[in-house]
Amino acid sequence: MEEILKLIFQNKEAIFIVLLSIFLGIEVISNVPAILHTPLMSGANAIHGVVVIGGIIVMGHADPDNYMALGLGLLAVILGTLNVVGGFVVTNRMLEMFKKKPNK
Repeated sequence: MEEILKLIFQNKEAIFIVLLSIFLGIEVISNVPAILHTPLMSGANAIHGVVVIGGIIVMGHADPDNYMALGLGLLAVILGTLNVVGGFVVTNRMLEMFKKKPNK
């Protein structure tokens, strides 16, 4: 228990910044109008593309015996790819809602 308290005390500034960014992110996201949601989803997909590239770089620079780095890189690539594909599917579905329906 003492080690946990020592770790928290040593990193109190970083913990404060993370907590502040969580509350700020929740506040910003909750005030986004529905019309801006689609462009923000596309931007988030681009950020997840960077996660995929970062995972590939981690796996490329890791030693073949470093299974932890290889596993984390593979996990980053898989989860980043799922986020990118899922995000674009959701964005495409949202954009379909704005198209006019053909007349019968």
